[in-house]
Amino acid sequence: MGVGSLFLSVPQIAAAAAPAPQAGNPMAFLFSMVIIFGIFYLLIIRPQQKKQNELKRQLEGVKKGDKIVTSGGIIGTVAAIKDENTVVVKISDNVRVDVVRGYISGILNSESAPEEKK
Repeated sequence: MGVGSLFLSVPQIAAAAAPAPQAGNPMAFLFSMVIIFGIFYLLIIRPQQKKQNELKRQLEGVKKGDKIVTSGGIIGTVAAIKDENTVVVKISDNVRVDVVRGYISGILNSESAPEEKK
């Protein structure tokens, strides 16, 4: 054994240290991705869809006298229903604004709004 055989070059050491990558089972990878997507759907997508459907149902049931909040943070009372897309909101005495239904972010008190749990 010579001195030269005791000292290996850096590429030889790296080649000896790093094992060759092995291909995994593609079915196991596919199964794990399906499981991750299922968990993602149950925890994020499904609750958001339920919330959107509930808000849509509430917006369809908006009527005169409901207290609402807009997406801009303005709180007011529905004074009139102008058409299927627009409502007139009374913000203060002698102050009324037209609001598009899509910009109503919630109904604060109404018979159609769900009761808060205490």
